[in-house]
Amino acid sequence: MAEEGMYVSLKGIRLYARHGVANQERTVGNEFEVDLRVETDFSEAAEKDCLEGTVNYADLYRIVREEMAIPSLLIEHAAGRIMHRIFKEFPRIEAVQIRVAKLNPPIGALLDRAEVEISRRRRQHKKPQ
Repeated sequence: MAEEGMYVSLKGIRLYARHGVANQERTVGNEFEVDLRVETDFSEAAEKDCLEGTVNYADLYRIVREEMAIPSLLIEHAAGRIMHRIFKEFPRIEAVQIRVAKLNPPIGALLDRAEVEISRRRRQHKKPQ
């Protein structure tokens, strides 16, 4: 029996990356922060204490790090790539919530961050009748 409301989260991942519309942002780079939360049934891991029954958060971190290393004009694009790759590599993940924040964005204003957030459930395929 699958449990309800099981999540694996990574909070406050700090990375240096090269995302931005201005050429200088992609040349010089900036600090970014990523939060990731995935929904997955890890009842087997909770019961048997086995890594095979869950999603390894080290693997999730690797995906975030690798995708953030690819320069993009928009943080929306970086967030979308991370989400798509997680769904592709982890069939047991049912939903992904990701927040990507550019810290101290160069827009001539005093603000901590500009951020985007995506929450998406895996698309369920209808079975033929």
